[in-house]
Amino acid sequence: MTDQNTHLIPSIAEPARDVPVWGEFDVVVVGGGPAGIAAAVAAAAHGGKTLLVERYGFLGGMGTAGGVTNLAGLYGRHDGEMVQMVHGVIDQLLERIDALGGLNQPQDGMGGRIRVRSYDVHAYKCAADGLLVASGVELLFHAYVAAVVKTGEVIDAIVAETKSGRIAIRARTFIDASGDADVAALAGVPFELGDGHGSGLFPSTMFRVGNVDPDRAQKAVGNFQAINDLMREAATRYRFPRDGAILRPQKDPSQWRANVTQIRNAHGRAMNAVDARELSVGEIEGRRQIVEYMRFLRAEVPGFEAATILEIAPQVGIRESRRVLGDYALTGDDILSSARFADVIGVNAWPMEMHLEGLIEWRFPSSEARGYNDLPLRMLFPKSVSNLLVAGRCASMTHEGQSAARASGACFATGQAAGTVAALVRDHGNVRQVDVASLQATLRSDGACW
Repeated sequence: MTDQNTHLIPSIAEPARDVPVWGEFDVVVVGGGPAGIAAAVAAAAHGGKTLLVERYGFLGGMGTAGGVTNLAGLYGRHDGEMVQMVHGVIDQLLERIDALGGLNQPQDGMGGRIRVRSYDVHAYKCAADGLLVASGVELLFHAYVAAVVKTGEVIDAIVAETKSGRIAIRARTFIDASGDADVAALAGVPFELGDGHGSGLFPSTMFRVGNVDPDRAQKAVGNFQAINDLMREAATRYRFPRDGAILRPQKDPSQWRANVTQIRNAHGRAMNAVDARELSVGEIEGRRQIVEYMRFLRAEVPGFEAATILEIAPQVGIRESRRVLGDYALTGDDILSSARFADVIGVNAWPMEMHLEGLIEWRFPSSEARGYNDLPLRMLFPKSVSNLLVAGRCASMTHEGQSAARASGACFATGQAAGTVAALVRDHGNVRQVDVASLQATLRSDGACW
């Protein structure tokens, strides 16, 4: 007999089961975005038997699944001149994207205060595949980390859901490059979520449009301010989710990337990217906003009269979710003061980019000569676990610090450092026992200069 109140029971008991061990490695990297790519390549380059676990069937993280289509934070002001500041594994990836014909020339914005490098998403995917395979990294796609097995402060294994069923993967050292700190959270590492007041950096659903007249479009909205002016003039006729947009031509100038949506939850705050209900509703809302914005583009913006949607990103683009609490948290003051650290392992060259309700607020370093800050090794060390490193946008940062160092440049830098640390300590797995001077020398010899 069925209890009519069964639906009120808050949980069910899942039967215990044995989980087969799928493999044992020196280093397991979770997440295949910029941080994960760099971490896996670096770990394998220094002799670590390395596995990269990725939930999609391709690499690139927000750069592909999130539809970002450009690399931000690679360039910054050094001695007053805008130059590429982040090197190392990223150079190998850029070379491969370029060889596939998918890399654009650097593009300046904000009056020359920022510089990005756009690419073809599909070229990025193929280039990343080639780089990791050539580096000897084993790849496990379509795998989602569901649990962590620990003994004290040591992670013994992660448990992943795959199309082959539930599997366990052992390693001496683990790197959480998931973006959402999935491994760290499951391991009991303390973390902060968003801005601490129920909101955070607002996410966006990215999309690309095609069949654009490139000459007319470039004349009409080729500078950062022009599209914002057109939107303000048309504000009474359309529902815009925020003030202003970022429209950029891609490698093919008839294709443009649009960054304009802003996803709120039912309370008007930033969508919580680790809440299943909010994430599901947010995906629908992002596509609704795209339909409305296409109506504006075709009717109001020269060169876009016949524009069509080429691609809506496979998932809403997440800027901020969990940030682990580590041995040091990078702050907004560190960004604005171009901070230096004795345990530097790379640099962040992107300004603070605060996606607030209805607008974007930019804050730049006070120094015109040194427009970048050091990234300290300690921000990769999460509290309470000895054989885990966290790299990318979920590393130890404050809400304000993360608004800058979440960009792909800093993610490549922290990822390469994490992978190098993991390889150097693979005999024992305790990441805090790495020799900082030796690590820095290794990173310099690998071209990750700062």
